[in-house]
Amino acid sequence: MATFILLTRLSPEAVSTPKFVDKLEKKVSDRIRKHCPEVKWIGSYSVLGPYDYVDIFEAPDGESATKVSLLVRSFGQAVTETWVATPWDRFVALAKEAAE
Repeated sequence: MATFILLTRLSPEAVSTPKFVDKLEKKVSDRIRKHCPEVKWIGSYSVLGPYDYVDIFEAPDGESATKVSLLVRSFGQAVTETWVATPWDRFVALAKEAAE
């Protein structure tokens, strides 16, 4: 499985009350579990900067990761950006292969 990083920026409406954020997170999590059972959630972090959250998950392919991103955005409360993450050891091996 590939590792993906999901960056999420919430709309101002989504953060108007702390309870709303908690309810939204539960709805999103439930929908992802239902529609993407093959996805393994690694962790979620609140961050400072241009995004509000960073989520890390494993998915079998880019299409599954895209589905996760679409599900997060389907509530109309967030903008997302998704990155594929390559483990460092694999990155080094790829770099060596490219140098040959």
